Amino acid sequence: MRVAIVYPPIMKDGHYALLSQNRWFKYTASKAVRIFPLVPASAATLLRDDGHEVCFLDGITERLSPEEFLARLRQFQPNLVVMETKTPVVRRQWEIAETIRSTCDARIAFVGDHCTVFPEESIISGSVDFCVAGGDYDITLRDLARHLENSAPMPSGVYYRANGQVQDSGAFELEADLNGLPYIDRMLTKWWHYGEAYLYHPAAYILSGRGCGVDMARAGTCTFCVWQHALWRRTARLRSPENVAGEIRELVERYKVKEIFDDNEAGPFWDREWLRDFSKVMLRTGLAGRVRLSANARADALDDEICHLQRESGFRLLKIGLESGCNDTLALLSKQETRERIAEGVRTAKDHGIAVLLTTMVGYPWETDEEAAETYRFARDLLLYKTRLGDSLQASIVVPYPGTPLHRQAEREGWLVVEPGDYDSYDMSRPVLKTNMKAQYWCNRMWRVMYEPAFIMRTLTSIRSGDDVALLWRGIRSLMGHLQDSRGKSS
Repeated sequence: MRVAIVYPPIMKDGHYALLSQNRWFKYTASKAVRIFPLVPASAATLLRDDGHEVCFLDGITERLSPEEFLARLRQFQPNLVVMETKTPVVRRQWEIAETIRSTCDARIAFVGDHCTVFPEESIISGSVDFCVAGGDYDITLRDLARHLENSAPMPSGVYYRANGQVQDSGAFELEADLNGLPYIDRMLTKWWHYGEAYLYHPAAYILSGRGCGVDMARAGTCTFCVWQHALWRRTARLRSPENVAGEIRELVERYKVKEIFDDNEAGPFWDREWLRDFSKVMLRTGLAGRVRLSANARADALDDEICHLQRESGFRLLKIGLESGCNDTLALLSKQETRERIAEGVRTAKDHGIAVLLTTMVGYPWETDEEAAETYRFARDLLLYKTRLGDSLQASIVVPYPGTPLHRQAEREGWLVVEPGDYDSYDMSRPVLKTNMKAQYWCNRMWRVMYEPAFIMRTLTSIRSGDDVALLWRGIRSLMGHLQDSRGKSS
């Protein structure tokens, strides 16, 4: 079977959709945000290993025109085309799917968070043959291909049309042992196209696990996180330290990468024993110091031992979600953190010489301008604490994607300012929640902290190499692109 895993080039007002591996969607003019789609890449690898011909075609990252994209797809002549969905573009994707079906005579499968929450609607649209629910859709896609080609049993978690009705094969399942998955075929999935501004290039991406862990007893419950609730069912699973280190070795020795980003929701740091073992493996194998590592992290996981182990293993940067500087908001979001613990964790990381990329949000229905100002001061203070090259701050307007507890709460409370099914409005161009505060103003003000003289001077004085200069230049261009994205948006 010939299987194409694709991202059609979707644009709005000259800006490209940020779709692959993005928990938060927006359109951007920036060329610096090119995140490697890890689960689709794993699907491509599994399908290739199962004997199928696979085409991995990312028209967004490659900046293809619609005509170029369709020409490449026609040349491959797929039997099955797979697309990752996201709420703000799903209606566009139905139209594209219909075009692909008529052009290539292929069946269409949707994967991702939106079609996990609303699998039936894409089948009803008439342009989609299969909706694959759940986060481990790489495994499900392999098994679906076996079903289509060899009449193997239909895997669980698949929605399809039969006898004029939408049918399903039962609730999706999550794989207990992620160590059984092969390392991603980086050449098949064109790894060189990807890498964000805050990473040293060439950069690569991995997943140490799937799902957000708070500690050994609790998984993440943040009410705004569609992946944790829709894809991972509020679970957290990790690969073994040896398995992750083996993938790192391959990326270092075969592809000569300078930095590897672990895009697991909270990294592996909620499991202290895991990190202890990982550090030992990295030191024993001589990998520590050969490549920079970075990862997502929860601030409440960061204490002196964890940060020491991170540095010992080679971690340079942590991406940490603040979400708010107000404890009431953090509690309403079920963040399971306080601003005091967040501040302690961020400062501990910085004390150990680890750079931090802070992310936060504004525009909650209950939020006032005074509370947004408090979040601004909180984020600014943490960013300017022991600032070094690599520190940065991202701010966005909160978007309650369908399938999240926050969206259900918004429906109950009457907070939504868009009609049901108005999916295009969830593209972060304007608030979709009722708010009396100036959301876009506070977003822009937080981004502009990185224009302050104190931040600039501390960043410049920490430059030590040509790679550092290149990193800074990419960061400046990315910041300018993000600020350009926000021009003209309503608050």
